[in-house]
Amino acid sequence: MISYDRVYSAADRTEAPKEPGVYVWFFDVAPPRVPTDGCWETEHGFALYVGIATAKRTLRSRLRNHFRGNASGSTLRLTLGCHLSLPLRQVGSRLTFGDQESAVSEWLAEHGRVACVARQEPELLEHELLQSARFPLNIKGNPHAYAKEVSELRAAARSAARAAGAWARTRHPAADR
Repeated sequence: MISYDRVYSAADRTEAPKEPGVYVWFFDVAPPRVPTDGCWETEHGFALYVGIATAKRTLRSRLRNHFRGNASGSTLRLTLGCHLSLPLRQVGSRLTFGDQESAVSEWLAEHGRVACVARQEPELLEHELLQSARFPLNIKGNPHAYAKEVSELRAAARSAARAAGAWARTRHPAADR
């Protein structure tokens, strides 16, 4: 898989490197419906998601977005919220779980740990990982069979949020001002 020196939790995420790189999310409990067969398993749980951080959005800032952000700023949070059956809403042009974002944060703090590997060009390592291991929560470039279901789940949630937002704007047009 990959060699990493440390795994971060929500509590110590601010100690992650301020560098570009690759990160792998481990979960001691898989989100509902997520298959773990064939996934890399360690003492931290199952590796279910891999992502990259750039020089502009470093490993530390990406971990902050995932642990404490919102559905618009983190595809991992969007995916987890959908698996936790939280209602997605559209607020302006942003998608959010609203006051339920805290439920995603709490779930991640309780069940998620993340390993970071600093790399100046993280895209190649991310691609290699997606081709050589099973990460069911990734979509782009992921050969895992569950990627299609994740894509459909997120698309359905986005569509429902946009439809609800359009309905609310027709009922309360002053809310858009």
